[in-house]
Amino acid sequence: MNSFHVYILTNKRNGTLYVGVTNDIARRVDEHRTHQVAGFSRRHELSRLVYVETLASAFEAISREKQLKRWKRQWKLELIESVNPYWRDISDEVGW
Repeated sequence: MNSFHVYILTNKRNGTLYVGVTNDIARRVDEHRTHQVAGFSRRHELSRLVYVETLASAFEAISREKQLKRWKRQWKLELIESVNPYWRDISDEVGW
């Protein structure tokens, strides 16, 4: 069974936020860290994974990603801090 992930990257606590979706979180985080893909995350040096949600379908994940992208910045900060109050890089903890 495939799982899909909505995630938030940053460069520092309360820094620039990037919301993304993927079906392979380990690969995608590695792509961000090694700057393999040109764009927003490379330009802002976003490599700290601070939030992840796992969803059962691509439709659910894409819908959730779109929802989070429409959220106010403050709501995103509160979401992150509800599960990761110290803004630690959780990439080693999510169990891929």
